[in-house]
Order: sequence, then structure tokens, then C-alpha cells
Amino acid sequence: MRRMFPWGIRAGWVALPFAAGPAYGAALHPHSEAVRLAATIVLWAWWAVVLFGTFVPHPIGLTALRIAAPAAAATSIAAGVTGRPSDLATGAAVAVTCIVAVLAFAPATGILYINGPAYPNESRYPLRPPGALLLGPLLLSWAVVAGAPALGILLLASKAWIAGIATLVVGLPLAFVLARSLYGLSRRWVVFVPAGVVLHDPLTLLEPVLFVRQLVETLRPAPADTDSLDLTMNALGLAIELVLWEKVPLTLAKARTVGGVQGASARLLFTPTRPGQVLAEAGRRKVPVG
Repeated sequence: MRRMFPWGIRAGWVALPFAAGPAYGAALHPHSEAVRLAATIVLWAWWAVVLFGTFVPHPIGLTALRIAAPAAAATSIAAGVTGRPSDLATGAAVAVTCIVAVLAFAPATGILYINGPAYPNESRYPLRPPGALLLGPLLLSWAVVAGAPALGILLLASKAWIAGIATLVVGLPLAFVLARSLYGLSRRWVVFVPAGVVLHDPLTLLEPVLFVRQLVETLRPAPADTDSLDLTMNALGLAIELVLWEKVPLTLAKARTVGGVQGASARLLFTPTRPGQVLAEAGRRKVPVG
């Protein structure tokens, strides 16, 4: 299944132009040739970038996929709402784009992409996003990154010069900043290396921290009454507790304080997307598991 999964993502993305193309074409038909051409270029550009990322997995490609896949689903639904595509074209576009969007956010997809640039003796497992971002900021950031550049280009193509220029002047810098933030979410993981366990989380730690195997007392599902250092950022899901024999120095990124906050802890919490796989990998790596 691990060997076949990447090909499933590639096949789904390759199928997008065939499944959604007729619906997009029908929805764009009443517009001017310039608008149709601009929309076509934007769609093909996004498609080509993400397709390349499926063959060269990297956290950047994961970010691009998780921006483009829900955008494809949203535009398919929007095309259907216009009433111009046939029911068959709308159904095919919505079905395929929604399936691809679900695959894009599957934990296995995150594992595939973040392990692309990893060393052969590493195993990376992504961390869940902070819980507060799921209440709206994440969706808003995605909408700006996916929509602002495309909207500006389409406004210019329709000769709405002032609106188009204003959208690009304001939207492009904002989209760039938010895209970097979304990319930061793709760079959060726990990684097993020959020496032990590394927590790589720029949102909570200014620098990755290695916990050598000899210092690990146990790695286990976090008990409800634990008072360990919480690095989960209120992420949803089962937290994992790392218990050490002695305290390890940490540089916490609390509130992005300049220089960080120096501290030390012998117990800490983090929330991977696949806690069961993390514990299983720990067992294979001879890391004590509770």
C-alpha cells in the first residue's frame, strides 16, 4: 500500500483536467477570450506545479497540493452553480476534485511528502496543526493564497484595471506571507534517526532538539492527568508523551520571543497525525515504548 499510494495521488491529479475540464470550459464559455485564456493559464500552471511535486515529494509540494486541491474542488462546485455545465460534467468534476482534496489532506500524504528530502536512515511523521488555526485562520489564509493572485489576473483580463491592480498590489504580498505560514505547517514533524528522536517544530521550538535513545525512558500515549511540557498547541487528536531520564535544554519559541525562551524539561507532549505509526516506529528503532 505504501508503494501504491503515491501513484494513487498522481493518478488522481492527472485525471483532474479530464474530469473537471469540461465543467470549467462550460462555466467560462460566456466570458471574453482574454478571461478564458487567463483562467486556462492559471489552472494549467497550478496543475503542472502540483504534478511535478507528486513525483518529487517535498514539504513545498505538500503545501502546493493542499492549496490547489481544495481550490480545484471549490472551483468545480462554483462552475456547477452557474448552471452552464451539464449535470454529468458537474458530477464528474465535483466527484474527482473532492476525492483528490481528501487524498491531499490524508495523513499518509503528509508522511509521503515530508520524507521526500529525508535521509535514508530517517523516518519523519508530521504533527497536527494547532487547534486554534482550525477555527478560521487556516481557511482564511488558504482563501487569500489561492484566490487573490488568480482574482487579480482575471480582473485584469476582463479590463477591470483599477480593481485588478489593487487586488494584486494588496493580495500578492499578503498571499506570499500567508503562503510562507502555510509552508511552516508542512515543516513540523517528529523524526526518528539512528541516534534517537528529533522534534522539529518551528512553531514551538526555535531549533530542532535531539533526544538520544539512551535518555528516553518511554514514549507513550499521554495520560489525561499529565503535567508535561505541552508542545501540542492544542492540536486535536491523541498526544504522545516523551519521558526522559533527565532534563534536556530547550529553546522555546513562545510568542516568537527574540532569542527564544530558554528552558529544560524531562517530559513533553506533541501530537502526530499518526500516533500509532509513531509508536510502532519507535519500537522498531529500539526506543522504549510505554
